Amino acid sequence: MISQTISVDLPHQLGREGARARIESKIGRLADKIPGGATVEHRWEGDSCHFTVVAMGQTVASRLDVAEAHVHAEIALPGMLALFAGKVRELLAKEGPRLLG
Repeated sequence: MISQTISVDLPHQLGREGARARIESKIGRLADKIPGGATVEHRWEGDSCHFTVVAMGQTVASRLDVAEAHVHAEIALPGMLALFAGKVRELLAKEGPRLLG
């Protein structure tokens, strides 16, 4: 199966530094939201947060580019998870702004 990368812009009103702080404070809790257990690793390069989520034998690589009024998210869904790209994009567009709010 072929992987698929989805991207979405998540608006916020936190400013660049506020959005970075919010992401940093919440990214560790991401593993708790994934059924079946998961590990999350992340690192910052400037205003970009690169992170991977490993769960149920699948590794999902993601990048969050933090701007003044939005966060651009790119998520690479491997193999079988690529079949759910539309649902993941919908969920991210709906829930992402609440996580930043």
